[in-house]
Amino acid sequence: MTKLPIPFLDLSRLHVSIQEQLDQAYRRVMDSGWFILGPELEAFETEFAAYCQVKHCIGVGNGLEALDLLLRAYEIGPGDEVIVPSNTFIATWLAVSQCGATPVPVEPDIQTHNLDPFHIEEAITPSTRAILPVHLYGQTADMDPINALALKHKLIVIEDSAQAQGAIYKGRRAGSLGHAAATSFYPGKNLGALGDGGAVTTNDDTIAHKVKLLRNYGSSQKYHHDIPGTNSRLDELQAAFLRVKLNELDRCNEERRRIATSYSEQLEGCSILTPCFHPDVIPVWHLYVVRSVKRDALKAYLDEHGIATVIHYPIAPHHQPCYQEFRMHNLPIADQLAKEVLSLPIYPGLRDEEIQAVGHAVRAFYSPQSSL
Repeated sequence: MTKLPIPFLDLSRLHVSIQEQLDQAYRRVMDSGWFILGPELEAFETEFAAYCQVKHCIGVGNGLEALDLLLRAYEIGPGDEVIVPSNTFIATWLAVSQCGATPVPVEPDIQTHNLDPFHIEEAITPSTRAILPVHLYGQTADMDPINALALKHKLIVIEDSAQAQGAIYKGRRAGSLGHAAATSFYPGKNLGALGDGGAVTTNDDTIAHKVKLLRNYGSSQKYHHDIPGTNSRLDELQAAFLRVKLNELDRCNEERRRIATSYSEQLEGCSILTPCFHPDVIPVWHLYVVRSVKRDALKAYLDEHGIATVIHYPIAPHHQPCYQEFRMHNLPIADQLAKEVLSLPIYPGLRDEEIQAVGHAVRAFYSPQSSL
């Protein structure tokens, strides 16, 4: 068997095709001498707001801070509860904890891995202030029933759209589906910076203004501080790079869809569960996540054959040491997913022969008589 070293993610393949534009963006910022809260950020905020079909985008330091600033803007804090998915990256829970509120985990739909709207209402109490659905792996949560519950119970809906930049739900883009949304521009995201970054998107003028204050020491005018704020600003250089990459986002998302379609076709009939997505969603395939009761053996097999994979996520938040008070919660779906999920390589620039090699290797694991 021939080893084909296939990285889980290789951002250089995307960047090489836009190197000239990135170089121009770098030079533009350097020549301007303006590095914080300048014209590049203002332009990116306008462009990304239009892309997300909202009135406002506020660039901030990273995705966790975007969530934190939104919760603070809505004055969610001690004594409040926020409904979160039981199956998510830890940042979703951390943002709630950091503002002093309590995360209340709700199980996902076993098929889509996203927050299950039909389990939310039973978790609502008089202390519930918000629902925080995560658009996991590149497809949005089923937002209409979530928004209907929020309206019924007078709750706020804050999307975590970090993994779904460009995804569409019933004709509307992720980031426009709740009262407000937080996203991350971590380099590995579909729209990734060349460093850390994040943003808030919303149609709410009041919340947008408050987040702008909070990100900049609570100040709208230098040395005048209206509210207790922090320092969380997307810098000019990252904003300039993101403007370049935003122009490539739809093309890159379409390439991800092509790769996902190829994987699903290759793995049809294989003893593995391929991703399911809601019929009203056009996903952007941030991750291609399969499920297998032989996950660990499959991962080891693929690694032996030079194919890198990652587990998203191996430990559910309620089993993390920082959340020991949740360890006795009965969350069987989150526990099951943590034991079964495996992410295959998917990114712009993944070559056709590599896509075929990944599919072939997975099939070979389940059919030892076939050869690589």
